Amino acid sequence: MNAADGVSVRWHVGQASAGQDSVGGALAGPDSAGPDSAGGQSAGQDSGGQRAGGAGTIAEIVLDRPAAMNALSTAMAASLARACAAICADRLVRAVVLAAAGERAFCVGADLKERAAMSDSELLAQRPVFRAAFGAVLGLPQPVIAAVHGYALGGGCELALSCDLIVADETAVFGLPETTVGLVPGGGGTQLALRRIGPGRAADLILTGRRVDAAEAERLGLADRRVPAGTAREHALALARQIAGNSPVAVLAAKQAIRQGAGVSLAVGLEVEDAAWRAAAFSGDRKEGIAAFKQKRAPEWPGH
Repeated sequence: MNAADGVSVRWHVGQASAGQDSVGGALAGPDSAGPDSAGGQSAGQDSGGQRAGGAGTIAEIVLDRPAAMNALSTAMAASLARACAAICADRLVRAVVLAAAGERAFCVGADLKERAAMSDSELLAQRPVFRAAFGAVLGLPQPVIAAVHGYALGGGCELALSCDLIVADETAVFGLPETTVGLVPGGGGTQLALRRIGPGRAADLILTGRRVDAAEAERLGLADRRVPAGTAREHALALARQIAGNSPVAVLAAKQAIRQGAGVSLAVGLEVEDAAWRAAAFSGDRKEGIAAFKQKRAPEWPGH
């Protein structure tokens, strides 16, 4: 993927050196230069979108239309779906960060300038492209962390909600304002907000269309971590590295259990958890994890 489509992909070494997994810590391997700026290229990355590095790779998807505040065009949505499909198929990717270029916005939703020129039939034709993009983010098997700065409105808020964790810096502003322009959130917003923050709080945001700052987003449970301005991406990458250091079998199974357990009865949820436990307990990762614990060393996960 390249920035011409509004989406770029960067690759990072997934696991920090022993004792250095905190934000700003020294990194093992090609990422030793540390996190780059949102618009730059890290050491160990390939500008052509090819992964540089080995097992435990972190994929960073960058919404890359800063001049348009990362508004989602049809081409950008298609590019995002393609990027997610490639990452989904890559067994060496252990965590994903969804970030954005520029200083003003994570994403302000659909490109309304593009939509203003569309006929009803063209708008209807765009719909499956957008649904595929949001579904691709939501469907990634790896843990996905949104690094949100600036405006995350409409589809931008929905992209963040499609992630497993949301890191928001102090400049972040969230909102689902679709009802103020005669629409309903269509990127999963009604269902994802419902599941993340509950029906009353979801109704408050969606029916009023109001915006909330980072502090309120954290109080509502919309944002999982609130960090200083300008550091959302850095903290999200550090969190991704921490996750990537754990058993890939266990992490994938745990994410699946969390997703499949949402909205089901406790009895059904416990069966979902039992299946996840069994997938991990009889894996090579579990054997390696116990051996590493006994030998007081870092595990070398086989990933199966």
